[in-house]
Formats: sequence, C-alpha cells, structure tokens
Amino acid sequence: MKTQFYTASTFNGFIASNEHSLEWLFAVGELDNSSYPQFIAEVGALVMGSGTYQWLLDNAEEVIAQTGSPWPYSQPCWVFSSRNLPKIAGADIRFCKGDIQNEFAAMQQAAAGKNIWVVGGGDLAGQFYDAGLLDELIVQYASACLSAGRPLLPRDITYPAIRLQSVSQLADKMVELRYSLHYSTADK
Repeated sequence: MKTQFYTASTFNGFIASNEHSLEWLFAVGELDNSSYPQFIAEVGALVMGSGTYQWLLDNAEEVIAQTGSPWPYSQPCWVFSSRNLPKIAGADIRFCKGDIQNEFAAMQQAAAGKNIWVVGGGDLAGQFYDAGLLDELIVQYASACLSAGRPLLPRDITYPAIRLQSVSQLADKMVELRYSLHYSTADK
C-alpha cells in the first residue's frame, strides 16, 4: 500500500491556472496514452481538496462526456474542506477538515491493501508530505506552459528525500516521471 500523488503538470510546474482551469491539459492529455488505467486499478481510496472537488462539480458536463458519469470513481473519497459542499449523488464521499493524520487510518482501512491516491491539489499533497505519509509522486509533464497558476507541490523538497525512479514518454506530448519519497528523522 502506497500513498501517491498522481497528477499532470505543465512543464514549468503548474497543475491548473489561477482560475482552476485545466484547458491546457485537455489540449495535450489523452487517457488512452497514459498510465491512468493501470494506476486507477491499484487505487483503493482517494483524497482531494475542496478546489479539486469544486472543479468536478463545476465541470460535470465535461466529466460526464469523458467518463459517462458525474463522479468517475468507484472508490471511497475523502474531501478536505472548511466549507460546505454539495454531495454528488451515488458517490462514496466523506467530507472532513483539519489534520489529514486524523483521517489517514480510515483511508488505509477503506483502501483494503490498495493504494491511496491524493488526487489534488498540490497543497494537500504537501500536507501528506509534511506528515511523512506521501510515498510516491507520479507526475505527467505536458508540452504546455502557463505564466502563472496553481503550483504542482508548494514545498521545498530536495534530494535525498525525493528520488527519481523512472521516466516514460507518453506519445509526443507528455513525459511521466515517478519519484519515491524518503524521510529521515530530521524531516518529521
């Protein structure tokens, strides 16, 4: 079981525009030419922040067109938010707030030996890193650049804590880098 931050980024490190737009990704990303089908098959639980969840709500028509459903996941999902958000009918969503460590044991239990996917955003992934709970980063860097936006992972993390494990080219528009994270007692 691993806790993984699997995401796409512009090559200069933004996962969305300041307005939470992913138009840059739709221009280059293709699920059929990605590791997503294999990745999602190994996921037992998801966690996301309110911005990511709000994006799913705001873009329901596009999500339905891409996946056939307003909620594209069968796994239980924790949504961290300090505000009240509507629940998507039929989805196993657990709204929570506060320290991620308070919910982590429940996520592990629900994942039943499979991986936990930190869907987004970057700050939530950073909170998992800060708590020593993030095991792997899987980033698909796109042939796109934004002048500003939501950062991939707003933390200072350097070698030896972050180690490159593999590099894969995805068609001619993206490259996937996999990193493992290692913690020392000084990191915690």
